[in-house]
Amino acid sequence: MRIDSHQHFWKFHPIKDAWITNEMQIIQRDFMPDDLLGVIQENNFDGVVAVQADQSETETNFLLQLASDNDFIKGVVGWIDLCAENISDRLSHYAAFKKLKGFRHIVQAEPADDFLLRADFCRGISQLANYHFTYDLLILPKHLPFAKALVEQFPSQPFVIDHLAKPDFKKTEFIEWEKGIRAIANHQNVYCKVSGLVTEADWNNWRVQDFTYCLDVVTATFGVDRLMFGSDWPVCLLGGSYTEVTSIVEQNFAKHSMENQAKIFGLNAIQFYNL
Repeated sequence: MRIDSHQHFWKFHPIKDAWITNEMQIIQRDFMPDDLLGVIQENNFDGVVAVQADQSETETNFLLQLASDNDFIKGVVGWIDLCAENISDRLSHYAAFKKLKGFRHIVQAEPADDFLLRADFCRGISQLANYHFTYDLLILPKHLPFAKALVEQFPSQPFVIDHLAKPDFKKTEFIEWEKGIRAIANHQNVYCKVSGLVTEADWNNWRVQDFTYCLDVVTATFGVDRLMFGSDWPVCLLGGSYTEVTSIVEQNFAKHSMENQAKIFGLNAIQFYNL
């Protein structure tokens, strides 16, 4: 079974979705399941994991309703206030939703680089395992040392790094990124999504080989058992079509066995998210 481990849905609102700037006009519109189903079928995917793009429980509920109405949405990564005093009650509430697999916070937008190590945030993280929830790390290279310190505190908590932690493919300066990735990959409870590649590249002038170095690094460090493909649709449309972003990863891993390709393109996501 082929699974896209990372994509989004939204009903575009210029205030709620202010991160979608005018230079991103191609994605300044609604993106709903009917817009995606045919695309994943054309690319031989059986299902997707829908990931939050707005930090509210309204967003979580929106995605859960879409998942309830559309069987191809196999899982949801929602948002919850992990710093809240009533976090246990909220997690208990959401534990009743079978398709809710985990949570994510947009750490890259936080003013403090060490947000991940806040005491109240860590208290929230400490309770996820009680409900078998995963956690997606949306971070930049500068956050990797703090992410490493976080995952060290919770060795039994499943974590996954979104978008390779966003190396800057435009500048091709990977020293800080590679150091952080190699360190955090030593922790076996951490997976990595091969996603968001073209978004961090020159949208109009990227080449497939621009991504080879970083893909080789994550393959060497995480291994094929802890990598999972994600399209990052529709954000990926800024730099390429669904088929183009899929092809980048397929070409990179074409030299691997069919068994290992199956892991990266679905089996690892099924295991990690318990789909």
